[in-house]
Amino acid sequence: MNTYKLQPFIPTGALQEVSFYEKLEDGSEENGTTIEEMLAVSISRLQDLNSRFGCRENSVAITKMQEALMWLEERTKDRIKRGVEGKHEA
Repeated sequence: MNTYKLQPFIPTGALQEVSFYEKLEDGSEENGTTIEEMLAVSISRLQDLNSRFGCRENSVAITKMQEALMWLEERTKDRIKRGVEGKHEA
């Protein structure tokens, strides 16, 4: 499984885990989140911070994350159109 251990902002000694969804070659699945969901959460969080502590850097970072999300959504649309979404094919 694609699991990452993240350091909390205030180190407590305990790491937070994030696991990503993965479809295995044998057809089985490992449940988890997606890059798209992580980007959406990050965009939401930074928009909240930017509404309170706005700066150019936050605004640019939000725009770039929104762009990244848009390209991942375009990739998914293309994969669906070609009939390879959810398969181990390029």
